[in-house]
Amino acid sequence: MLADGDATARSNGSTATAGQRSALPGVTNGARKASLATNGSSNGDKGPAATQRPSTYFGHDREEVTRILIQALSDMGYQAAAESVSQDSGFDLESPTVAAFRSAVISGSWSEAEKLLAGATMSDVRGGQGNGLVLAVGSDRNVMKFWLRQQKFLELLEHRDTARALMVLRGELTPLYQDTSKLHFLSSLLMCRSAEDLMAKANWDGARGQSRKQLLSELSRCISPSVMLPENRLAVLLEQVKQKQIDTCLYHTAASSPSLYSDHFCDRRNFPTDVALELTDVAGEVWQVQFSHDGSKLAACGSRENVMIWETKTFTLVRALADHELGVGNLAWSPDGSYIVTCSQDKYARLWNANTGSLLKKIRRFDEPVSGCIWASDSMSFVLGTLDKSHGLCSCNVHDVDIHEWGKKYRVQDLCGSQDGRWLVAMDDTSNIHVYNATTRELEYNLDLGARATSVNISQDSRHLLVNRKDGEAQLIDLVTKNSVQKFLGHTGGDYLIRSSFGGANESFVTSGSEDGNILIWHKNTGAAVERLPGHFPRCNAVSWNPADPCMLASCGDDGRVKIWTNKAKAFEFRSQHPRSSNGWRKSVDDD
Repeated sequence: MLADGDATARSNGSTATAGQRSALPGVTNGARKASLATNGSSNGDKGPAATQRPSTYFGHDREEVTRILIQALSDMGYQAAAESVSQDSGFDLESPTVAAFRSAVISGSWSEAEKLLAGATMSDVRGGQGNGLVLAVGSDRNVMKFWLRQQKFLELLEHRDTARALMVLRGELTPLYQDTSKLHFLSSLLMCRSAEDLMAKANWDGARGQSRKQLLSELSRCISPSVMLPENRLAVLLEQVKQKQIDTCLYHTAASSPSLYSDHFCDRRNFPTDVALELTDVAGEVWQVQFSHDGSKLAACGSRENVMIWETKTFTLVRALADHELGVGNLAWSPDGSYIVTCSQDKYARLWNANTGSLLKKIRRFDEPVSGCIWASDSMSFVLGTLDKSHGLCSCNVHDVDIHEWGKKYRVQDLCGSQDGRWLVAMDDTSNIHVYNATTRELEYNLDLGARATSVNISQDSRHLLVNRKDGEAQLIDLVTKNSVQKFLGHTGGDYLIRSSFGGANESFVTSGSEDGNILIWHKNTGAAVERLPGHFPRCNAVSWNPADPCMLASCGDDGRVKIWTNKAKAFEFRSQHPRSSNGWRKSVDDD
């Protein structure tokens, strides 16, 4: 236990294939029509069969379904089929005006695009039909103009036409009075010395990159879908169907995408409910267990001085990091798996070569133990959290000895970071969590949880924070809205650090240790308790899900054991292939 560029237009700007470019330059969501007609109007003579067709398709609007199919066929390169469906149904994908707007944006004809935008009408509820451009409800024409002129400004800078770019900034962008800070930023780009410098600072890939297509995609969201379908609409709908089925699958363990041929279902027999192996090499209480980012290694630490590392195919012990003077409360793998930082009770942090086991450096002695570590995505730097109130957060680099203080005056009990590099969350020894911009080190906001937290973790999509609390409640917090979006109940808290984590296929689950020794697994989206597994005695301190295997997790506890959990079939396979020896395994570091 541990105390506390230019291209022929396709679907909303996607690039046509070489074969398609030889045809006429189609601009109706990428499909060249034999004869364009207005949205939903007759595209030629309808025969008796067409006039007898019902207006709905299994309850869905026939025109909407048909237009989505035309777009999808065009997107997939079935141009003749798309034109045939359009001819046969009498429905066109979009009007000539919408097609002209699309072409103007993709070709960089900014004055033509603005002229068409100026003639657009506002939609009421569903949006109008006919030959015109119809803006969606709530759309701001000036915002759309700003986006067009911003692209024009950036392209002028790219071509080093600074004088005209300045005229656009002063005479076209500034009068729209949109975002003042944005205008200041655009003004600063006038100082860029090269097109490459411009692209880097503006996070923009130039006129010949994807920027015009991205602009069209943004603009299309402001146009009524009744006249301009959102891009890749069928693919988006199908993805939503799949995600809905995943979200409601109680035992989701299938890493592959669900089939469209049948409803998705995962059998409980494939869920990790069986103990495949018990690792007894650590000795003493085990406080933390953590897989490497690729799932190929597993490391554990605790009340003894050693940190043990196993490979995860046979769970042979491959390393023992043994230079610690006291127990090790936490550890962190670098994203590339090359390094490990260990956070010791002897008040040092240590950087190790994870492949050789050699100690690379011992990071200064703090006044209190080191509590946690977060790596940067490039594996070249990391942030330490300590219980030393004078040095709660500090940044270190792999290849130098400099330490950069954050100047935060509170004890950091635990910390976590997001994979996109945006967030760093520190947990103090009261009931507060502190959310920082990981790049600028600026505080974004504080949150009072109402109870002391025991661990924090961030989801792979960098959107949600998982917090374990002393009172036995785990919460899922939206980092953007700051709202609690789910609660997980059923485990017990206490005065010691109990660690929880995300896991499973598509990170569909939340799992945690418990003061009573059990392992709790909840469905992340519904909050339903899926499994309660008898884990360790007297306390289960941490659970970690293998990021490369939805059917494997590891747990640890005060009983000095690390347990590997998987489904029944894999558990039997592990046990039959790896008979135990006196220390729990047929081979260890000592055997070598």
